[in-house]
Amino acid sequence: MKRIYENHAYGDGPIKACFWNTTVAERPARRRVEGAVRAEVAIIGGGFTGLSAALHLAEAGVDVALVEAQDIGWGASGRNGGFCCLGGAKASEATIARRFGDDGLAGWYRAQRDAVDLVASLLDRHEIAADTHSNGEAVLAHRARDWKAMKAEAEALYRAYGQRPELVSRDELASHGLSGPGFHGASILPIGFALNPLKYVLGLARAAEDRGARLFVRSPVEAIRPDRGGYALDFAGGRIDARSLILATNGYSSEDIPPWMRSRYLPVQSSVMVTRPLSRTEIEAQGWWSDLMAYDTRNLLHYFRLMPDRRFLFGMRGGISGDEASGQAIQRHLRRDFDAMFPAWAQVETPHMWSGLVCLARDLMPHVGPIGDWGNAFAGFAWHGNGVAMGSYAGKLLAGLVTGQGRVPDAMAARPARFPLGRFRRALLHPAYAWYGLRDRG
Repeated sequence: MKRIYENHAYGDGPIKACFWNTTVAERPARRRVEGAVRAEVAIIGGGFTGLSAALHLAEAGVDVALVEAQDIGWGASGRNGGFCCLGGAKASEATIARRFGDDGLAGWYRAQRDAVDLVASLLDRHEIAADTHSNGEAVLAHRARDWKAMKAEAEALYRAYGQRPELVSRDELASHGLSGPGFHGASILPIGFALNPLKYVLGLARAAEDRGARLFVRSPVEAIRPDRGGYALDFAGGRIDARSLILATNGYSSEDIPPWMRSRYLPVQSSVMVTRPLSRTEIEAQGWWSDLMAYDTRNLLHYFRLMPDRRFLFGMRGGISGDEASGQAIQRHLRRDFDAMFPAWAQVETPHMWSGLVCLARDLMPHVGPIGDWGNAFAGFAWHGNGVAMGSYAGKLLAGLVTGQGRVPDAMAARPARFPLGRFRRALLHPAYAWYGLRDRG
């Protein structure tokens, strides 16, 4: 596989201190691809998108073989912040309306609501215990003008999603358990919830297998070839032949598997840390006792939440290089920002720090659709850091494309363009991060 970050980014180093790994027992043993395997549909990628597609196809009676290069949930799906919320795009609403019209924008709003509802349904229907909490999400204004904008946008949010946000002024933050020295107010929208992403992705895997899907692990694909009206997937120890193909590798995609993916995705690093359990005294000292998942209004945002066991999760975007030294530097930056935003916890230990790759598209929109001119072959990627809901929803859409019974929202169906600079395209992040950093300080 040809990838654009250093090898360290694709190894076990960034995930070795992931908190979620401590919350699950030993995982079910699954086999590698060995010998000849036949299936109606082959799915590459054992995260939210691939497993959701496998589950929906298996429920429709389709014979599915899913392959994962590492283990189920090893990529971003098993190591993210666990926010099941609105989002999935970084393009502005004005841009979406200009490209796809008012109906396209309305369809995008519906897709986001449907994505959150789908995850809730999957958790309930398949009895997946994923430590859910938080009735909605709080957005914290980090500047006075952002608070002013929040108040102006409240009615638009109601028209878009059918829920009116609760506006919390700076003076009211403490009574809502949302205290922090840099917050100027909050907007709370009662849509979405938080969860343990690893428990969720492993639950999806169990549900898919219960309905007949075959899951293979530790089986990196070496090549994909159109063959006899279908596709042949080559592995070191075997081969899968399938009529249809789904690619669901997102930020862990490769430039050459298949070649159509080259430069159509841009992995971006996201780093997370989790504290030890906080005492009641420590929680009261900071004044953050809310169970709401939250993020701030920075372009290079922070996301955070108090979890059911009273540990605090805190994450941020950033990082241009994927080597070990750069990862350690990002962790130091992460800790500095945490200490500044939650000063009462500046001495609290954070035994768990890790990172992973989220995925951007050039037009800053998620994509679900055909792989070039290949027949019966589809890809879904670019959730822009909101893969819990949107990745799961995309899996359902991909299953519908395979069976011919689904329609992709217009805003997600456009052909994804390539980034400039080819395999050097992560250099584009230097000026982007610098620009966003200046805007965040302004």
